[in-house]
Amino acid sequence: MYDIELEIRKRDWLYIVAIGVAFGALLSLLLYRLLHLPIVEGLLFGALAGCCITLYSLLFITMMNRVLLPRVAHRYWVVIAVLFSFLAGFLGAYNAFGLSSALHLLVPESMSEARLQIAAGVGVLTYIVGALLYRFVKMRNEKELIDHHYALSRLRSLETQLNPHFLFNALNSVAELIHTDADKAEEALLGISSFLRNTMQERALLSLESELRNVRDYLALENLRFDGQILLHVSVNPEDLRRKVPKFSVQLLVENAIKHGFSNRPLHIKVTMDGAVLRVENDGAPMSKMSFGIGLRNLQERLERLCNGALEVGSFDPPVFHIILGACHEPTDRR
Repeated sequence: MYDIELEIRKRDWLYIVAIGVAFGALLSLLLYRLLHLPIVEGLLFGALAGCCITLYSLLFITMMNRVLLPRVAHRYWVVIAVLFSFLAGFLGAYNAFGLSSALHLLVPESMSEARLQIAAGVGVLTYIVGALLYRFVKMRNEKELIDHHYALSRLRSLETQLNPHFLFNALNSVAELIHTDADKAEEALLGISSFLRNTMQERALLSLESELRNVRDYLALENLRFDGQILLHVSVNPEDLRRKVPKFSVQLLVENAIKHGFSNRPLHIKVTMDGAVLRVENDGAPMSKMSFGIGLRNLQERLERLCNGALEVGSFDPPVFHIILGACHEPTDRR
């Protein structure tokens, strides 16, 4: 179960270490300064105390988040957190006195005699610092969770545009075939059913191999209307076929090529890949301007959100599109 209040990352641990050591060193420096003792000794003692406090904090926070808090009622969490925060500071400061003696660090006798009181005071201060860190981590996690759910809902909204977008075009093709070739119309309807079954997956990313398979199925449907004049040429290294791409990415560019490039002669569509750039070009009518319709704007946004990538026009004549792929990540539900 995902709980934003218990998620502490490696970067957070670094903050805790840095704050613990700096907090201990500064506090000790002030004490040594007031007592007119060597500042270097004070810094060393404070850094040692900070390290001890940090180690206890790491131990107690890990134990609370992984073992204790998930198993107790939420109403007891504050009490447990206060207790363990205090203990981290108290035990860390108290043990620092013992370690300083072992390391022959100069510790004033007055401080050694009052080590229990000092440790208790440090425990209270540790709780205050811990409470501030907790609020910071929780607020950051809440913001990131809200941003994540917004991005996830936006991606799902974009994906719901794709199937109708394809379906409307395919049904228009079938409508034309009904008047000219009833057998082909029936074959097209069965092909549409099979294509939608294969592509209506919950995943936002597919392997390039799967995407190209869907493209070939799509072209088989379109060629019922165009009498086999749409020809696909794929030149991709076998290792690149495992690369992840947004679902319908190549299919949308192929569809766009047919829509704007076909002119009563065979249309050749070529798909190649060079590094992180997937290139889709055709030998149809040249593009006259840089204009993205609904489908291409959809693809551009999904590339940005899923792969930190982009869709670019590489050439107007012949028409060439570049799908630039970054590190692609499948979105997940975080609860």
